[in-house]
Amino acid sequence: HREERRKQEKMASRPVVSVYSQSKERTTVPLAMPAVFVSPIRPDLVQFVHTNMNKNHRQAYAVSSKAGHQCAAASWGTGRAVARIPRVHGSGTHRAGQGAFGNMCRGGRMFAPTKTWRRWHRKINVNQRRYAVASALAASAVPALVMAPPPPPKKNPTAPP
Repeated sequence: HREERRKQEKMASRPVVSVYSQSKERTTVPLAMPAVFVSPIRPDLVQFVHTNMNKNHRQAYAVSSKAGHQCAAASWGTGRAVARIPRVHGSGTHRAGQGAFGNMCRGGRMFAPTKTWRRWHRKINVNQRRYAVASALAASAVPALVMAPPPPPKKNPTAPP
């Protein structure tokens, strides 16, 4: 694994580059490649930083705290050959006698209702961010990586063809 990383780090070792003017004429002296273009290429770090920075645009969402508890219900207790889940009171309507409150009941609350105080955003170290930018920039200096075709989509065995 270490040897593979060394190979990736050496990919963009192009010491000088030709600079062209707006009229597409080459300048007389080739210039030294900026040091950022020969920094190590770390796709794992770029992916980590990109994934975590993308989480910083999210908005909090949650279900109502009252959801699933907006009807009067009580358990019928044991001895009636039905589950001990709370059941809606009354008669003369389809809702009467139906299970309520539980996450397995129609119209009941969900299991572990979502909360707005979930950890939505992620803090990323400044050095990691800078390293990822330098790494992505260095990858853009490797012609083989830039011109390579995109990888094929992963096959999902559960999805229909």
